[in-house]
Amino acid sequence: MTMSLPVPIATGLHFYFLVSLKVVGNCSATAYCQLYFLLHYFDYKFSYSLELGEELAGFRLAYTTQGVINEAGDNVVWVCHALTGNADPGEWWSGLVGTGKHYDPAEYFIICANVLGGCYGSTGPLSTNPATGEPYCHTFPTLTIRDMVGALDLLRQELAIEQIHTCVGGSLGGQQAVEWAIMQPKLINNLILIATNAVFSPWGIAFNESQRMALETDPTWADNVPEAGQRGLKAARSIALLSYRNYETYAFTQALDNNEQTDQYKAAGYQKYQGEKLVSRFNAFTYWLLTKAMDSHNVGRNRGSIPNALGLIEAKTLVVGIHSDVLFPPTEQQFMARHIPNAVYEEINSLYGHEGFLIEFKPLAQIIRKMG
Repeated sequence: MTMSLPVPIATGLHFYFLVSLKVVGNCSATAYCQLYFLLHYFDYKFSYSLELGEELAGFRLAYTTQGVINEAGDNVVWVCHALTGNADPGEWWSGLVGTGKHYDPAEYFIICANVLGGCYGSTGPLSTNPATGEPYCHTFPTLTIRDMVGALDLLRQELAIEQIHTCVGGSLGGQQAVEWAIMQPKLINNLILIATNAVFSPWGIAFNESQRMALETDPTWADNVPEAGQRGLKAARSIALLSYRNYETYAFTQALDNNEQTDQYKAAGYQKYQGEKLVSRFNAFTYWLLTKAMDSHNVGRNRGSIPNALGLIEAKTLVVGIHSDVLFPPTEQQFMARHIPNAVYEEINSLYGHEGFLIEFKPLAQIIRKMG
């Protein structure tokens, strides 16, 4: 990754930067963006054993923080991001995180880390393999959600955080949050799980495999170069959008212009636009890796059963479903709420399906406030 940076506002471990960023080593060879954020790096310099038997010779996590830890250390809010998210929740969850929002840095110490395997500063497929001096690309080891959570917990230990007031996440972020609450039952005081599940469904796996099949049809996918699979990634994103939204969403947002229209449909243009948008900020290798990690999600693995695993959670838990979500249907959140001790279930009415967790800020904030 190369960056054109001005002089930092503060020095030491913590930097505020207005960044003109050209990403060549982590996200994609063509991604440019401008961000204002507080950026930190955690470098774990020891061998890290992965759940499926492989290992990494150390790793890096990129993370952001907002606010200050209070004297009691009881105001930490840990936000876990979803599939293509980054470590800046103020960007993609601006309705919930930021000055004057529910999670206000004046009250909370808010932290979010780009997941292990991600492409926004953390070690991932386009990072340099120390054994070869070249990007991992296809050779990056397979990760599970538990590997991601293990890395987050090492970061927590490095920061000497002994308790988390609230751990919150939606979708893939919720999968991390529920795993963490099971792995460390006494760590998290309040757990908020939004549009997520305890085990990734055959329906979800089928969607992910269809996306990976799209990647495989790209002739460049076999190449070990950062730009490989970009056309396939556009198609994969188009497939994903069909699961993120639903029939009613498209009928409302991408309606026909008139009864005489025979081409240049809004829906077609929208699919292409979203594919181009993702390719400008992501890469096919990371997409493949993280969808495989999502497929692996099953809290019951080596814990007897899924209900047994959920029963280990001690955090006060709020589980939120979205009534129109076809990828993580409300029945999955209702299942978790039944089996997590003393959990509360709430449901949001939204036109936007699964993506409602990134859009419906007002009802989400209202529901979270009721948690106390």
